[in-house]
Amino acid sequence: MRYAPLLAVVLLTGCATYHAQPIAPEELAHRFETRSLASGELHDWFSRELGHDVEPWPPARWDRTSLTLAAWYYNPALDVARAQWGTAKAGIEVANAIPNPVLQLPFEYTTPNPGPGLPITTGLALDIPIETAGKRGYRVDQASHLSESARLKIANDAWKVSAQVRDAMLALYGARERETWLSRKADAMQSIVAMVRKRRAVGENAGPDVDTALVAATSARSDLASARIARQDAQAQLAAAIGVPAAALAELPLDFGAIATTPPAPPDSDAQRDAIPHRADLLASLADYAAAESALQLEVAKQYPDIHLAPGYTYDTGTNRIAFGMAGITLPVFDQNQGGIAQADAKRKEAAARTAALQDGILGELAHSLAHYRASLDALPLAQARLSAARKLRDSDAAGFAAGNVDRLIDTQANADYATSEIVYLDAVIAARQSADALEDAMQHPLAAADSMLNAAQIEQGSRQ
Repeated sequence: MRYAPLLAVVLLTGCATYHAQPIAPEELAHRFETRSLASGELHDWFSRELGHDVEPWPPARWDRTSLTLAAWYYNPALDVARAQWGTAKAGIEVANAIPNPVLQLPFEYTTPNPGPGLPITTGLALDIPIETAGKRGYRVDQASHLSESARLKIANDAWKVSAQVRDAMLALYGARERETWLSRKADAMQSIVAMVRKRRAVGENAGPDVDTALVAATSARSDLASARIARQDAQAQLAAAIGVPAAALAELPLDFGAIATTPPAPPDSDAQRDAIPHRADLLASLADYAAAESALQLEVAKQYPDIHLAPGYTYDTGTNRIAFGMAGITLPVFDQNQGGIAQADAKRKEAAARTAALQDGILGELAHSLAHYRASLDALPLAQARLSAARKLRDSDAAGFAAGNVDRLIDTQANADYATSEIVYLDAVIAARQSADALEDAMQHPLAAADSMLNAAQIEQGSRQ
């Protein structure tokens, strides 16, 4: 037994060691509160993902693309998805592991002693398992497909994050524009109240006229307060989508140019052609189906028994015995793994049905989104014509007021009415943009060529850690 320490050293060489990594909630909170859109680490991330250095840093204005990249860096949902991919990749190594041999150390004491030697039986033997029928290869294939599915789910989550940023930017844009026009309307309505009160004081208006003006002014101020709340909510929504504290967006210069545009709707054939290869969830479902195929192949291969070699040496009360036999072979006499095969086949059918249902749902969602977007685009010229008519009416009243043909009250009321028309047109633009966003989600692909960087299925999904 003097070789036992040496044997232990050999067996333990290369073993992994445990390192504790405790989680401190206070530290996590501190990291979140100190996140910044001007950090050097974020700059490095931008340069790596865009393939070139970003100067100046931070950008002079933050648009949809830059805010989405920041969200892909900071949003915790992607950290979870990346960690899940790491777990799946580790599964490939587990599946590829060769079964370890088993060392056997028999020992017996014999009495009475039947032989000339010591009254003991001792020695060592190995049980060396040898897998047959390509089982390890099928396990590796299954784990590889599951790893690919996990990788594609990162892209799917990345698109969801980019959609959250886009939706929050649109909400913030709408709230800011609505607040601007409502502020002008509220000021105009307040001026009208002052004018009506003066006219009442000199007997030109009745009491109900003042009350009507007060109600309209109060309603305008209430709408303005709601718009301010909506702006604050949208800003908080944008910060949450990026994964930074709300303070990080304070005074941040934003570029809403791409958000406020409505690109033309693509033809049906182009939309379908773009949707199928870009839908990361569909590609992940196909990878899950491939994993189910490999699992079925593995269960079929399990019908063939593995071989267990058992070489060894035994000292048997003075007799030296050297063995070259087999420890045993499982004989598939009774069930031949039919239960495992049937279950794996059922799971493959389930994966196939899930993939087919997902694709049908995508095509249905795509058709509905296309029709809705086209209808929204058709409604925009009508809203534009209405706004143009309101602008002409306002300009006419302004010209009449300048010429002395229209009094100040009518001119002020015209400005208030025009602000309402601007808000109505804004709502039409936002509705059309929301329809465009729904179409983008159906394709998981931006409509505008300028936003092609946001194709989450192609961008490298590296961790910030």
